[in-house]
Amino acid sequence: MTMTQPETTQPSAQDVWKQQLNKRLETIAWGLFLISFGLVSLLPDRLFPDGLGLIGVGLIMIGLNVVRYFYQIKVSGFTLVLGSIAVLIGISNLLGVDLPVFAILLILIGVYLIVRPIFERSQQASEGHTIHR
Repeated sequence: MTMTQPETTQPSAQDVWKQQLNKRLETIAWGLFLISFGLVSLLPDRLFPDGLGLIGVGLIMIGLNVVRYFYQIKVSGFTLVLGSIAVLIGISNLLGVDLPVFAILLILIGVYLIVRPIFERSQQASEGHTIHR
């Protein structure tokens, strides 16, 4: 009786490339975040009205996920939702409107739960996986 070792599959060259690209994209996003945070902190309030920093941070998070999507890298729902919330709160601060943040958060979580399977299916299809219905 011989015991067989489980086969370990090596990631494809494309998977390795996507992992490396994702790491670079995250590093760029962190760099943009730190620069925008530094600018908002350094410059006078009259140059950066309330909410502009949140809009910038939100757009960085959303932009990171848009680039991930186009390169068929798994999108982070967490940062997508956080980015959307940051943009909404930032816009409300700019306009001087008091938004019901908790209600908006619930709506965004609901939208995420509905949209997530669509993104997962499109990513699985692009990777050549079969989709069972």
